[in-house]
Amino acid sequence: MCRNIRPLFNFEPPATDEEVAAAALQYVRKISGTRKPSAGNLRAFDAAVAAIAKATRELVDTLETTQPPRNRDIEAAKARARNAERFG
Repeated sequence: MCRNIRPLFNFEPPATDEEVAAAALQYVRKISGTRKPSAGNLRAFDAAVAAIAKATRELVDTLETTQPPRNRDIEAAKARARNAERFG
């Protein structure tokens, strides 16, 4: 999976529509194998991004958990520490 797609569920504050749209765009780019579609494929590309963003928003909004919400800053710090250990 694309490294730029981040978990969106169970964060405080909740994922924004911009974060959901960015994840959908990254997913469609990965699946299609192109960063920018040709003019002939633009409509299909944009429709796919919109459909995936809608499905993602619905999923994130309906999932349930008993775990407390995660903090974005703490999770980012953990990721930086993992990367430092992995890459030096």
